[in-house]
Amino acid sequence: MTTEQALQERSSSKCELCASTDKLSVYDVSPESDGSAEKSIYICDTCRGQIEDDSTIDANHWRCLNDSMWNPEPVVQVMAWRMLNKLRGEGWPQDLLDMLYLEPEVQAWAEAESTEEDDDDIVITKDSNGTTLEAGDTVTLIKDLVVKGAGFTAKRGTVVKNISLTDNPEHIEGRVNGTRIVLVSAFLKKA
Repeated sequence: MTTEQALQERSSSKCELCASTDKLSVYDVSPESDGSAEKSIYICDTCRGQIEDDSTIDANHWRCLNDSMWNPEPVVQVMAWRMLNKLRGEGWPQDLLDMLYLEPEVQAWAEAESTEEDDDDIVITKDSNGTTLEAGDTVTLIKDLVVKGAGFTAKRGTVVKNISLTDNPEHIEGRVNGTRIVLVSAFLKKA
């Protein structure tokens, strides 16, 4: 029995990620791929295209991982984990990742290829004009902001010097009226 025949039988001739029945083919899952059914999955052209080219990823297409991540085949779990990890910035994939348990050797396999994606972990914070902000920059508020818990309003035009970046690309930290507060980057412009 060929690998493709074994995968057709295992998957009931459906994409093992999204359950599509159109244009299916064998996809070797690196870095442990050896051409066997245990190291390959049967996927559609849509999934293959988005796996191979990050610029074509449609996050809504991958909502199917909510089901396929529970597949008993480790190779399918690896690809589900990798795609959820790529999409974790969308919000909903992080919830699925938090639920997904992989055996230690399967987890190591899933993470093996993600080392090249570590550059994606760099958080890029942008102001209201799309200008990249960096730690130490000076910004100006473009809107009056009520500071909850501090009892004052940060007025439009207030200059905030020496900002700090946070893990959330939508927030920065800075000192306004002597109080260190978190500001939404959409209400700032780089000075």
